[in-house]
Amino acid sequence: MEKETKIRQHHLCLTNTVTHRKEAFEPQHPPLVGMYVCGPTVYGDPHLGHARSAVTFDVVFRYLKYLGYKVRYVRNITDVGHLEHDADEGEDKIAKKARIEQLEPMEVAQYYTNRYHSFMDMMGVERPSIEPLASGHIIEQIELIKKILDAGMAYVENGSVYFDVRKYGQKFEYGKISGRVLEDLLATTRDNLASQDEKHDPADFALWKKAQPEHIMRWPSPWSEGFPGWHTECTAMSRKYLGQPFDIHGGGMDLMFPHHEAETAQSNAAFGCEPCRYWMHNNMITINGKKMGKSLGNFITLEEFFTGKHQALAQAYDPMTIRFFILQAHYRSTLDFGNEALISAEKGLQRLMQVRPVLDRIKPAAQSQAKEALSLLYANCQAAMDDDFNTPILIAHLFDLVKMVNSAADNKIAFTAEDVETARNLYRDFVEDVLGLQQAQSGDKSLRKIDGIMDIVLNIRTKAKMQKDFATSDLIRDELKKLGIVVMDGKDGATWKSE
Repeated sequence: MEKETKIRQHHLCLTNTVTHRKEAFEPQHPPLVGMYVCGPTVYGDPHLGHARSAVTFDVVFRYLKYLGYKVRYVRNITDVGHLEHDADEGEDKIAKKARIEQLEPMEVAQYYTNRYHSFMDMMGVERPSIEPLASGHIIEQIELIKKILDAGMAYVENGSVYFDVRKYGQKFEYGKISGRVLEDLLATTRDNLASQDEKHDPADFALWKKAQPEHIMRWPSPWSEGFPGWHTECTAMSRKYLGQPFDIHGGGMDLMFPHHEAETAQSNAAFGCEPCRYWMHNNMITINGKKMGKSLGNFITLEEFFTGKHQALAQAYDPMTIRFFILQAHYRSTLDFGNEALISAEKGLQRLMQVRPVLDRIKPAAQSQAKEALSLLYANCQAAMDDDFNTPILIAHLFDLVKMVNSAADNKIAFTAEDVETARNLYRDFVEDVLGLQQAQSGDKSLRKIDGIMDIVLNIRTKAKMQKDFATSDLIRDELKKLGIVVMDGKDGATWKSE
């Protein structure tokens, strides 16, 4: 029998993109929470932008579970049947890749889906509760389009179906997520109407496209043999698995327009309600101040980060370093990549991961000098996450934990056995469970090896001191200092820490 869920006392607030302000999070049916996040289009390897969105909403997923909510997290895979561009013309991205590489489109989609999962697993991103494929929900998308047609907010032209944005705007507000004004959109795009002569208005978007002879992926529908527009999949699948309105809809800021604007319009037109209660958007990645993109030559895949095989990279970076680097910035802030920032993140992560072995070296005292400080630290960590998932502030508090634990190991502050257990729980809850840094398996192994090597080195130094070979003892201490390792002599023996 399933254990009863108990929600922790909290005051979680998140920034709702629609209102541009922080709002108290109040799910419709606690302890249940429904969350939908736009996933990848699987025609190429994942890059840093994919990683940022995945890590951002992975932490939201983790923290909601930490608070005691039962979360149904749905993240889609856009696989086949969609267009090269967000506009209503162009070639299917995956079909194009399949044609160039002489593969079946589904073969391309499966290959890059597997690659995406592999890289996300390496970065400690938990799999969602449900991961629906666009191609597996064609029936739901056709039914959605029928409802929009029945509502009088779509029209059929030559076997294609288009959403009528002007008619929608007579009843609902179009542009409230992105802040775009419908009349301005209509005015600025009217000159392009000649190249899109099927549309009644250039701001209209495709719900269903009649397939041209060269289009590989196609399905039968009441209007033509064709394929769905890009926006229909998310509305159809989120409703199927979460109902509407559900609690949280997330994605990258680049999806606000037209994708999320179109999703909102489709939901209102078909079902008379908003798709969700809270919209959350993570900000973009820049590289040395410039937008990341293939055309600029600064496009870096995760594989290139992990192997160091890119001209912009000074070295290879562990997947957990990339995760930690992402979490050092608030999800709504621009994140600028640079080698110096990544190397700094690597050092910071090492400091944080060293807490666990140091805790094992603390000799518990009879009386505590840290109980109140640890209790306050626990509260501060949760308060940081309650404040719109503020991971940079959380990380700052966790470095306070690092200082306290190192001081206890140096016998500068007294930890009781209970204090040690509190520190362990705090580390587990926020470093491992919430930030998701516990899965740095290669890093953990490396740290254990370093810890073992340091024990050997310090034992050699202790023997040298016992034999009054102070020259060797001092040499070991000084050489370690050059490597950024500080040796601390105490009454119970020597300990070490990384600067």
